[in-house]
Amino acid sequence: MDRKRYNFLPELSFLLVLTFTNIFDTTSANSNQADTYIVHLDSPNSIVFAKPEEREKWYNSYLSESSTGSDEKPSMIHAYHNVFTGFAAKLSTDQVKAMENMDGFISARRERVYKLHTTHTPRFLGLHQNLGLWRGSNYGKGIIIGVLDTGITPGHPSFDDKGVPPPPQKWKGKCEVAGCNNKLIGARDFTDSASGSPLDDEGHGTHTSSTAAGNFVDGANVYGMAKGTAAGMAPLAHVAMYKVCDDDGCSDSAILAAMDAAIEEGVDVLSLSLGGLSLPFYEDGIAVGAFSAIQKGIFVSCSAGNSGPFNSTLSNEAPWILTVGASTMDRNIRATVYLGNKALLDGESLFQPKDFPQNFMPLVYPGLTGGQQAAWCAKGSLTSIDVKGKVVICDRGGGVARIDKGQTVKDAGGAAMILINQVTDGDSTEADAHVLPASHVGYSDGVSIKTYLNSTSSPVATIIFRGTVIGVTTAPEVASFSSRGPSVASPGIVKPDIIGPGVSVLAAWPVSVENKTTNSTFNMISGTSMSCPHLAGISALLKSEHPDWSPAAIKSAIMTSAGQVNLNGDPIEDERELPADIFAIGSGHVNPSKASDPGLIFDIQPNDYIPYLCGLGYTSKQVGIIVQKRVTCSKVIPEAQLNYPSFAVTLGVGDSKTFTRTVTNVGEANSTYTITSSSIPDGLNLGIGTGGLKFTALNQKVTFEMYFIRDSQYVVKTPYAEGFITWGFGKYSVRTPFSIKFV
Repeated sequence: MDRKRYNFLPELSFLLVLTFTNIFDTTSANSNQADTYIVHLDSPNSIVFAKPEEREKWYNSYLSESSTGSDEKPSMIHAYHNVFTGFAAKLSTDQVKAMENMDGFISARRERVYKLHTTHTPRFLGLHQNLGLWRGSNYGKGIIIGVLDTGITPGHPSFDDKGVPPPPQKWKGKCEVAGCNNKLIGARDFTDSASGSPLDDEGHGTHTSSTAAGNFVDGANVYGMAKGTAAGMAPLAHVAMYKVCDDDGCSDSAILAAMDAAIEEGVDVLSLSLGGLSLPFYEDGIAVGAFSAIQKGIFVSCSAGNSGPFNSTLSNEAPWILTVGASTMDRNIRATVYLGNKALLDGESLFQPKDFPQNFMPLVYPGLTGGQQAAWCAKGSLTSIDVKGKVVICDRGGGVARIDKGQTVKDAGGAAMILINQVTDGDSTEADAHVLPASHVGYSDGVSIKTYLNSTSSPVATIIFRGTVIGVTTAPEVASFSSRGPSVASPGIVKPDIIGPGVSVLAAWPVSVENKTTNSTFNMISGTSMSCPHLAGISALLKSEHPDWSPAAIKSAIMTSAGQVNLNGDPIEDERELPADIFAIGSGHVNPSKASDPGLIFDIQPNDYIPYLCGLGYTSKQVGIIVQKRVTCSKVIPEAQLNYPSFAVTLGVGDSKTFTRTVTNVGEANSTYTITSSSIPDGLNLGIGTGGLKFTALNQKVTFEMYFIRDSQYVVKTPYAEGFITWGFGKYSVRTPFSIKFV
């Protein structure tokens, strides 16, 4: 997948914000070769550990007793105290087998490696200085956001502590690098890299941290584009960086160690812009660590993944995690293709040369004569094709990064590049820092360009660079790369939960991406990696304004207040310019101001997840791995019975299913909510077991039933349908979407 490529130094380049939803097992062919294992243990009833060292001594007893004379001595890598009872260690398969016979042993699995899912957004999201949520939440003051990523860049203007108070007394974190202050209050390295430093040599972690909580920086820009005041979502919140990713990826032993530390040290919000393939939750390190976090009241925001637009490609599907998809904002860095037939087709490019000639140049498509590799502009594929001084068409795909395609064109003497989407990419475009004049256009405009090319013997074109354009009314639009549902791990929960800005996001960067003489240390990149910290920062604002809200309450407020229309007032579209479905947008696009005053919330306490997990078919031992206590699955509920702010229901012919929801009043004390709008798909009869939800006090709870009945005479046209109901009272509007699977 060709998310992005940037040059840090002349001799080094890093592939960033890639959509790798692969998860790799570090499997060994040799039973005596040591691999890293995650070991889960049952806490002993008869022992109370007064100090961490005592617990670690107990952990080490498992290593000493599992050691055999023929094996390399087992070695502990991480001891866990908060995310679960257990440790990570280098073990052979023989040592693991020996350990399986020891009292208190639950399970051991080889660690997996996760991958990264790799400004104007505050205004686009309705956040304004001295007004609304920013003012009401005091810009996130006193809230600590823990970011698990590639490290951070102390001293960057985004991490200046002007206006930021000292961290709260509860903070017990560490700073393992010079340059921490009241903004950047923690920086630790949990990777096994030789440097042992939390400094960011890739850029991803610096970018995500500043997106969540970067301070105000005037004049931020890249190549002079998108110039303005950069700020994170919670500009006066504190940041703690936990470095878990290096060149080899992000091991779940490091992720669990970082989450363990973050819980102990006192963070309020966790942001993880990384993930892998769908897994059962008891085998998913992020899901297990996140559950321990929410038990301590810590909100967890995770990226949905960059494997869209294909269905069932999500990462981070657990219902206690906010799963965030990516959307566009109303800003383009415009590069318009001008064809010889006078057609003007808008594309994007971050590189905007001021002296590019406006006269027409020959237009050429190498794929016509040079085969598929030439169509993709793969390295070395244009050596036998005359592209000198011409505008060259390159197709996306082929495993060739977008910027690398431009380098191939430039090396062959091409004057400019038109980068055209594949059909699956639709009309989603991104502003890249190309190495030559270029325009990235959508699939439909690409068809128009190729049609013109084939209609004349002398096709010509040029590119008009128009700079930063604000007010694109089709925004927000779902990014083509944003992973889609339905969920594999839990089909009865609608995922993703929400979408937020994730395309061409301007944020902090360790070095200048322009050249050696400029001082602009900002960059513009795309991915659900970028949308995740937006929601982490917004949740920090909500936690500041509502310190008594649980993680589930914050999540509910975000979901039930979300928007479903673009700036034109039309339904949010996907990359095909068709209305986006529930598996692309979840509850919709985040609306921070409305989330701060949602009226009603759907709350979930940690123990409420136990019958839900038992209902997934997990054993009591597997559920115990997640919830960190002994469990007997005596009570089981279907997934749709979890008190979630949305529904995913499967109905056979003639089926009738009833589910309950309990809402808590956080709006006005005396209020009665009624159904103010709804959308019911063909083939479904929907019933509500009450005429209204009446409240006489704040924090009062009311339970209601919803009946989903499939019409036995209805002929199914598509396997899925969707709809919603909206409860309303005065200024409040509480929307609950649902998906229906017909079987």
